[in-house]
Amino acid sequence: MKFLFIIQGEGRGHLTQAIALSEMLQSKQHQVVGALVGSADGKTAPPFFVDNFANKIISFKSPCLVYCKKTKALDIRKTLSNSILGINKYFKSLQKIQDTIQHLQPDVIINFYDVLGGIHQFVFRPKVPMVCVAHQYLLLHQDFEHPKNHWLDKLLVNTNTRITALGAAKKIALSFTPFSNDKKRGVFVAPPLLRSEIHQLETTNDDYILAYVTQASLADELINWHSKNSRVKVHCFWDKPQNTEVYKYSRNLHFHRINAQKFLEMMQNCKGLATSAGFESVCEAMYLGKPTLMIPVPKHYEQACNALDAKRAGAGITGTKFDLSSFINYLPHYQDISQDFQTWHSRSSFIFLREIEVLFERKENISADAFGTFAVN
Repeated sequence: MKFLFIIQGEGRGHLTQAIALSEMLQSKQHQVVGALVGSADGKTAPPFFVDNFANKIISFKSPCLVYCKKTKALDIRKTLSNSILGINKYFKSLQKIQDTIQHLQPDVIINFYDVLGGIHQFVFRPKVPMVCVAHQYLLLHQDFEHPKNHWLDKLLVNTNTRITALGAAKKIALSFTPFSNDKKRGVFVAPPLLRSEIHQLETTNDDYILAYVTQASLADELINWHSKNSRVKVHCFWDKPQNTEVYKYSRNLHFHRINAQKFLEMMQNCKGLATSAGFESVCEAMYLGKPTLMIPVPKHYEQACNALDAKRAGAGITGTKFDLSSFINYLPHYQDISQDFQTWHSRSSFIFLREIEVLFERKENISADAFGTFAVN
């Protein structure tokens, strides 16, 4: 089978999942013919993805989230207005997706939560089936527990999620823990997709806390806290441009360029992870048995859902800002759930291949039936 990926390329979560699924598919003799990577500027995919994805990469412009520089909160109004104002650019992107599909001739499209991936299916209606993969599809599940009193945020996020899955043959929802499939809503639950390197790591507990911020502006909160707690060793990964690999802000507070391999290596030895509540980083910490402090970006409903769900699963505790005092007090009381999480994750290859290959077998049976009917006639 030939697979083509369409990936929402902001941040590292969906890109990392694509790398993991590519490795999984190719280990079973399937072929990944390429990846269409969407981003706000439509430029080259991040270096870590280019270095770890061994197939053709095509970049395109796609709607992305916008954050307020002053408050660091998700700016829903500007996100929507930018998407509307950029509609002409997105028509070109839709055509690029169509041209790529016609050129590479995949058997299945895997969409990692890109809006234009769903809109393309709705507009062009290709014969190639699309499977959608993301944690966000779990938010559509009938048994998922949402944060209370956020009905508008829930409506907006789930509407966006449904748009990414327009015309999808199947929605595969990545989950911290097992859920039953919600066939009524077309949601099939699978373990997280994690990079293969994580299986080789051996953990220790060195005397430092690891932090990861999705926006460099959030580091101000960490700097402010550390100025009053300078004895605590903290290593933080961020996306702010810098001249050196490591920016030593102070003796015990160091900032690192985003580097996927280095981040994992430092996670295996940290005593805990403080992060905005992105799905990928929390999963890696759970796999390695590292307690986690999850601080959702303000007004970012998806991260609020992640934090609530991960706390339910035993990953750690939640907070509202990068104040690590409560987290340090929590560390001695953390209950290691890594064994249960690893058992769940060990089923990922079986579940993904089952869900995707069943879809393809159904397609072949339909084609065979159509050919048989034609031959009889």
